[in-house]
Amino acid sequence: QVQLVETGGGLVQAGESLRLSCATSGRTFSIYAMGWFRQAPGKEREFVTEIGWSGDSTYYVDAVKGRFTISKDNTKNTVYLQMNSLKPEDTAVYYCAAAPLASRKYDYWGQGTQVTVSS
Repeated sequence: QVQLVETGGGLVQAGESLRLSCATSGRTFSIYAMGWFRQAPGKEREFVTEIGWSGDSTYYVDAVKGRFTISKDNTKNTVYLQMNSLKPEDTAVYYCAAAPLASRKYDYWGQGTQVTVSS
C-alpha cells in the first residue's frame, strides 16, 4: 500500500501562484509514476501532469504547459506541483496519485486539496 497526503491548496487571485505538496509513505519503492489530477465542480476528474518516480520524465496537458511544474524530492518522498499564473478555470480539487510498477495505473489516491482562483 501507498499513502498519499496533499497539502497546499487555498484561495488565490488570478495571476498568483500556489505550490501543492504530496507526501508519500508506505511501499514507495513500488511506485512507477506520480501524477496530479483535478476535478472542477460538475466536471469529470482530469489528468494534469505526471512524473516518473526516478524524476527523469514529465508530461503536462496543454492547458497547464508553461504554467505548472511537477517535481520530486527523493529525500522527502514528496512530489510538488508549482502552479504559476493561475486562472479561474484552474479552480478544482487537486488530487495526487501513485501508479505502482505492478499495474502502471493510478491505483493510489490522496484525499484532495481545494484550489480556488478568483478573477
